Amino acid sequence: MKYKFALSFVALALSAGASAQTKWDLPAGYAANNFHTENLVQFANDVDKATSGKLKITVHANGALFKAPEIKRAVQGGQAQIGEILMANFQNEWQMWGVDGIPFLADSYDESAKLYKVSKPTVEKKLGEQGMMLLYSVPWPPQGIYVKKPIASAADLKGVKWRAYSPATARIAELVGAQPVTVQAAELSQAMATGVVESYMSSGSTGVNTKTYEHIKYWYDTQAWLPKNAVLVNKAAFDALDAPSKAALLKAGADAETRGWAASKKENIDSIETLKKNGVNILPPPPALTADMKKVGETLLKEWLEKAGPEGKAVVDAFYKP
Repeated sequence: MKYKFALSFVALALSAGASAQTKWDLPAGYAANNFHTENLVQFANDVDKATSGKLKITVHANGALFKAPEIKRAVQGGQAQIGEILMANFQNEWQMWGVDGIPFLADSYDESAKLYKVSKPTVEKKLGEQGMMLLYSVPWPPQGIYVKKPIASAADLKGVKWRAYSPATARIAELVGAQPVTVQAAELSQAMATGVVESYMSSGSTGVNTKTYEHIKYWYDTQAWLPKNAVLVNKAAFDALDAPSKAALLKAGADAETRGWAASKKENIDSIETLKKNGVNILPPPPALTADMKKVGETLLKEWLEKAGPEGKAVVDAFYKP
């Protein structure tokens, strides 16, 4: 009898422990070895440790749980409690998502931080209306042009098969006469190997992660923009947490943001070195190419402001204030 009682007591204790644990899924669109994903894993570990295992977050890298364009909707609908998105991917849904993908608006880490600061309240308000909250955001390193041949100006990109992963990158292709092909990061290596993609704009980091150096040997360091990834949380899932778990999540998110910005800067230096070692020519953009791309940036900003309306104008005006 005592033995049975002891067994039932253990079973009760185990079930109580299991019910006390909350499990969250965190879909991410990038490879496990990407610095954003590594930061997510560290974040999840920090939450686990701070809550003594009460809140367990599982990171699903490389679009394994939801493909990159599906992640925002998954978090909004509660299929995933938390997820990471590239904000510029969702510009067609709401123009403000693409503010950090406008070429040459914010073209350094300091400028990117300023743009984040002035746009954050507007983004948080929108997410609140959609039943979500912004936990943290981290920029990619500055974007350059990967291309199979040396180029002197935008005219040399005419007819080239150009990877588009956001409305802005598709529009750039149109403006320079390239042929846009929609390819997400998880499919990029295959697209280059099969000749579907011959050129694209991205960071040194993406070039290393996708082994672009096996297919493309030129990268022009245009430092065009620093698009940001954002980690979004389903508000109902957050509200269901107890107070200590909420505090732990917010603290781990703030730490991940600080760590992520530092990691992005380091990644920028390291990835360019890795590209060099693998035979990629890292080049400053020729003056004509710089002038052409600046014009493209001016066109995109004008078009973006027309679509974004007063909300967008207020953010850009705040950004330009000294």
